[in-house]
Amino acid sequence: MQENLLIVEELMLLLLDDDGASIAGAGTLHYTLSGAVLVELALLGRVDIDETSGGALSRLNGPIVRPVGEEPIPDPVLRAAFDVVAEREQRVQPLLLALSKNLLQTLLDRLENRGLIRKERKRVLGIFRTTRWPAEDERHEEDLRGRIRAALEDGEEPDTRTAAVIGLVYASGAMPALRPALPWNGTTVTRAKQIMEGDWGAVAVNSAVTRTAAAIAASSAAVSVGVITSTSG
Repeated sequence: MQENLLIVEELMLLLLDDDGASIAGAGTLHYTLSGAVLVELALLGRVDIDETSGGALSRLNGPIVRPVGEEPIPDPVLRAAFDVVAEREQRVQPLLLALSKNLLQTLLDRLENRGLIRKERKRVLGIFRTTRWPAEDERHEEDLRGRIRAALEDGEEPDTRTAAVIGLVYASGAMPALRPALPWNGTTVTRAKQIMEGDWGAVAVNSAVTRTAAAIAASSAAVSVGVITSTSG
């Protein structure tokens, strides 16, 4: 089983259907994946969330995120994200959009290189090209799903990284759409929300989780409204 996956890589494995044809929560995927990267930077102590910057902008786009430290970050995905944070002062929601640039393809390529998924290119009706990313080695995702079930169904206390995955998937609204399905009922919904809103220790980490989750949830709601409007018009 692969070790040392980033939170965002675990999240990508979970959201990607095993047949590789679709991704759960695709409408807000950029926010969800970027949120996972931001949370990981917070866990590393490399970003700080300024909760004192109030006003209308804070209510709309969340607090300001600031870089912490100057030491090089070994992982290229996290290093690129930190450089975006350090480039200019931004609030959480627009920052998530900035962090999403090329992120999806980068993650798919990394997971393929690790042997966890594979790329399949096909032609539909001999004309249209399609690319799928089916599972190649399912052991890591199975372990992750086991940890999530233990937290949601059995009430076990998840480790910080598993809790981050649960919180971000819950905020994105993608949990019921996961394939294969995870348990999703009144009890597990309540538990997932509790985990998302839980005490993450360091203030920056707690703020990163709750604020990114709020931004993802807000984006999810906006996408839903847009779909309803377009289909009813």
